[in-house]
Amino acid sequence: MESPKHSLIPSFLYSSSSFSPRTLLLDQMLNSNPKSPSSSSPPTVLSHNNFLIASPTEPAKGMGIEMYSPAFYAACTFGGILSCGLTHMAVTPLDLVKCNMQIDPAKYKSISSGFGVLLKEQGARGFFRGWVPTLLGYSAQGACKFGFYEFFKKYYSDLAGPEYTAKYKTLIYLAGSASAEIIADIALCPFEAVKVRVQTQPGFARGMSDGFPKFIKSEGVGGLYKGIGPLWGRQIPYTMMKFASFETIVEMIYKYAIPRPKDQCSKGLQLGVSFAGGYVAGVFCAIVSHPADNLVSFLNNARGATVGDAVKKIGLLGLFTRGLPLRIVMIGTLTGAQWGIYDAFKVFVGLPTTGGVAPAAANTPGQAKA
Repeated sequence: MESPKHSLIPSFLYSSSSFSPRTLLLDQMLNSNPKSPSSSSPPTVLSHNNFLIASPTEPAKGMGIEMYSPAFYAACTFGGILSCGLTHMAVTPLDLVKCNMQIDPAKYKSISSGFGVLLKEQGARGFFRGWVPTLLGYSAQGACKFGFYEFFKKYYSDLAGPEYTAKYKTLIYLAGSASAEIIADIALCPFEAVKVRVQTQPGFARGMSDGFPKFIKSEGVGGLYKGIGPLWGRQIPYTMMKFASFETIVEMIYKYAIPRPKDQCSKGLQLGVSFAGGYVAGVFCAIVSHPADNLVSFLNNARGATVGDAVKKIGLLGLFTRGLPLRIVMIGTLTGAQWGIYDAFKVFVGLPTTGGVAPAAANTPGQAKA
């Protein structure tokens, strides 16, 4: 961990070309309380020609954010907002067709015919119906999903210790992502309920501003969380697959497909790996979570409907197959883009991209992530 005295030093003092009485005083203050031998931080480097302090963690460029500090989690949270909010809003037309194919397959028989029906009945503007609750809901979900995943992954790793973290890293990824998604879906659920109603019932509302009060008047406040069970059923397996498979796929790409270590690869190549790993992970996510996605769409569209009603109406096979090809395309692209945007933002603020290096058993809990 970084020493508190280091965190109080202004950034302009980290490198100085001159030596002054003020620098000498700071030199004396820093060396008056030397670090204990057990500290994992590198020693302070002092010189009469240049005043330098070695980074206590992985070299941080740009904004100089320390790994696992409050600023680190804040950056991950904001990166999650960008990655989830923007990408889900961008694929609103695909989501709109998917939801209507799930609700009314007789009318929306295929992807192409679905777009044709929407264009004929609602015009080009209709393709982005429900974009506001989509943007707000998935921004809130992304903030919690990515921010809490990084928190829980570190928390569970520290509980397990270096040896068991290295041995059972996939279980750490699964537990961390599941814990994060439970919180994320509580933030998403009200927006998802309004979004589905707006998208599948033309005339119900124009968007979030009038749809939200209409929904509450019709269903009550509790109705906003009517779909929380199926939403958890959809999103928790989805997110567990999304994070665990991504971490595993990226690690395998760096291990078998790229002939040099991750830290020797360019940032552009690392971001390309993030997108590729995210796309493949997204395909798995879509398959695992699709039955619950059909349930969420059905329950949020039909007033007073139950899970039993959905199974009876859609059929067990229909839960697994209805709208699946479109969702594979949508979720694969979506997940790849999310990891690309998320890691691009981390690179922008001076943090390493996600995944790629297996945890070493010899690492200390305070050691920075590779």
